[in-house]
Amino acid sequence: MSATIPWERVRRAGARLTTPLHPDDYLSLINPLWSQRELRGRIEKVVPETEDAATLVIRPGWGWRFDHRPGQYVGIGVQVEGRFQWRSYSVSSAPRRSGRHIAITVRAMPEGLLSSHLVNGLEPGTIVRLAKPEGDFVLPDPPPPRLLFLVGGSGITPVMAMLRTLDRRHTMPDVVLHYSSPTPERMIFRDELARLEEAHEGLVVHRLHTDTDGILEVGDRERGLDAVCPDWRERETWACGPGPMLDAVAAHYEAAGLEERLHLERFTLELGGDGGEGGRIRFQNSGKEAEVDGATTVLEAGEQAGVGMPYGCRMGICHTCTLTLVSGTVRDLRNGEEYAQPNEQVQTCVTAAVGDCVIDI
Repeated sequence: MSATIPWERVRRAGARLTTPLHPDDYLSLINPLWSQRELRGRIEKVVPETEDAATLVIRPGWGWRFDHRPGQYVGIGVQVEGRFQWRSYSVSSAPRRSGRHIAITVRAMPEGLLSSHLVNGLEPGTIVRLAKPEGDFVLPDPPPPRLLFLVGGSGITPVMAMLRTLDRRHTMPDVVLHYSSPTPERMIFRDELARLEEAHEGLVVHRLHTDTDGILEVGDRERGLDAVCPDWRERETWACGPGPMLDAVAAHYEAAGLEERLHLERFTLELGGDGGEGGRIRFQNSGKEAEVDGATTVLEAGEQAGVGMPYGCRMGICHTCTLTLVSGTVRDLRNGEEYAQPNEQVQTCVTAAVGDCVIDI
């Protein structure tokens, strides 16, 4: 009777045989997805959604777990012009523990090198790098009995993952979705949303075409939330979209004393927070220095000083920018956390100096 040998035991035995290389160095030559050194994925399909948006169907490789929560985002790294560029995008597909694919939906932005490449220049079969799912813009399980989604543009993508999950589980509660888009043609998933609305009595979709109808004035009695969803004060609300829209929604809920009912997802990284105090950063190996204020990241300081700083996403996702803090203190501009241990690893793209410090580069 033969026994099944666990694959990890084979890998460990292979590691002894292939030293100083790793089994992954050989396996990745056979199949690029057979690597546990870094998460990878293969583009299986690029599905057009609108003239400027597409869904990328990705098959992740070893190390990926299909247990993300609807609404979370993933990092994706693609080589463009000889350098890996990283961005984060919401997973638009519903989680499936037995799944083999995930999907992200991307809108090409005029100033976005990577987003335009993903929508218009990426071929099926391309190998990309992936970062594990993150984010707190998710539904509780079970979901509340009444929900309100306020979305604009590509802000529909994390909400679509939630709606698809509720549909697949046959647990669609009382849901109101307000979706703002410049034109009907630019509404991502518009046909699928129409099908979902027809299939579920509890789902109501309000569509606003901002090129002709103007933006949602949340506080306006005739055209705002009171008109779209009169019982919005009793609903848990998830909002995702352009910054000005989210700022207006947040201010409206705060004025009503209902900020605890509001969940926001912003697609741009907000740095600045408490900031650092600034100081002199010395880049040890290059011998260069920079005097900076508390809002300038270590990465920016190094670039300004002429240091060849490593970077990828420039938004704290890919960790390509990570360097060793030899001495001193830096502060994470996203959450205010400070790092002051000698020889500690820090992400230079999201940290700023708190006094003088030394970086190993």
